[in-house]
Amino acid sequence: MSELSLFTLPDVGEGLTEAEIVSWKVRLGDTVAVNDVIVEIETAKSIVELPSPYAGMVAQLMVAEGDTVEVGTPIIAIGSDAPAAPAAPTAAPAGPDPEAQDMKPLVGSGPKADAVKRRPRAGSGTAVVAHAVPAAAPPAAGPAPAAASAPAQVPASNITGGGTAAKASRVLAKPPVRKAAKDLGIDLADVSPTGPRGEVTKKDLLSHQDQRTAGRDGTGAFWAPAAGSGLAGDPRVERIKVKGVRKATAKAMVESAFSAPHVSIFVDVDASRTMEFVKRLKASRDFEGIKVSPLLILAKAVIWAAARNPSVNATWTGDEIIVKHFMNLGIAAATPRGLMVPNIKDAQDLSLKELAIALNELATTARAGKTQPADMAGGSLTVTNIGALGIDTGTPIINPGEVAIVAFGTIKQKPWVVDGEVVPRWVTTLGGSFDHRVVDGDLSARFMADVAAIMEEPALLLD
Repeated sequence: MSELSLFTLPDVGEGLTEAEIVSWKVRLGDTVAVNDVIVEIETAKSIVELPSPYAGMVAQLMVAEGDTVEVGTPIIAIGSDAPAAPAAPTAAPAGPDPEAQDMKPLVGSGPKADAVKRRPRAGSGTAVVAHAVPAAAPPAAGPAPAAASAPAQVPASNITGGGTAAKASRVLAKPPVRKAAKDLGIDLADVSPTGPRGEVTKKDLLSHQDQRTAGRDGTGAFWAPAAGSGLAGDPRVERIKVKGVRKATAKAMVESAFSAPHVSIFVDVDASRTMEFVKRLKASRDFEGIKVSPLLILAKAVIWAAARNPSVNATWTGDEIIVKHFMNLGIAAATPRGLMVPNIKDAQDLSLKELAIALNELATTARAGKTQPADMAGGSLTVTNIGALGIDTGTPIINPGEVAIVAFGTIKQKPWVVDGEVVPRWVTTLGGSFDHRVVDGDLSARFMADVAAIMEEPALLLD
């Protein structure tokens, strides 16, 4: 009889409560070693690869790709013998598995006391699990449990199906069909099954969707779209599930916009000397192989200006204002997964060359979708480079936990008055948004003027 070690979804971020299983890196029957990557998950902040804390053979993949599960949920079973046959669909256990709760998670993480439970499937009144681990019998009073450091072991024979009544009440369908139904907003209980075991097939699902689009349900009765939408069932409409980074971004932006009183100011800047300075840096042997752009000078200008005006680098808590005498400089990055704001830790201690390298690494990691939650935590002030998209300026929303953000517009040649003459110069517009609970108009103006001064004359950084 094989002994199985169950790996539960850990908290890989600060206060993570759930994550989506993006892709399994192992299959049933694969042999894994400790620290082998076994699964890729998507949290509200980033995509993370999870290593195995156990060595052995993959006996069960307990969660399907595309499913969102809570921290503490068992997701994979690893044993030393041949893999166990997939369990029949069962009803979720009435309560948490005592053994699963005692299992050792990854270092630095751990399930909440009531976290070993599964999220109900869409359209179902009962929480169900494709390959669930049934609750063990309540432990009898007696000796204390084994030491917490020992990994949980569950006999393979214990991973079995549930009661007959639960099976009968469940709609049978394969995981890809369930995911498709969830994406389409279809309750599988409303679909007429034609599969050999009474399961709903993909063909059944598509047929049901066609009937909805045509305005009739499976009985021929008229199907009414959602009241007032005018779009329900329209094949020209695409519905995108709000989850992951988009869900987290929406929540954060709403909270920021409607809790912090924003005030925005703008300043036009002659950035001609910044452009000349960037050109010299690109030709310098010290910066060989390092990508250099005007964003580097702006980042250095923001760090410099914040040191002169410390209250823009702060957090409002309601009871107090926390002024930070360090700079974790956030850089808003558009990625394939949505907007992210990783930050450069202790940016005030970096030389110009070190800052350039840090900016390059930040951008490369973000574009690859490999930014980790820790890289986005603890930011103190943010820069958003909207000029990279050819935009002149904008009114950015402050990143939650901060009180200031600077928008960097595109740099382009414009007519500019110099010594009474109109000449072509490289001009940009800087936009700043500030939390008026902390930053008054005078302070925001002085801060933006200091940033503009560096962009107009980068040599001031040498003072």
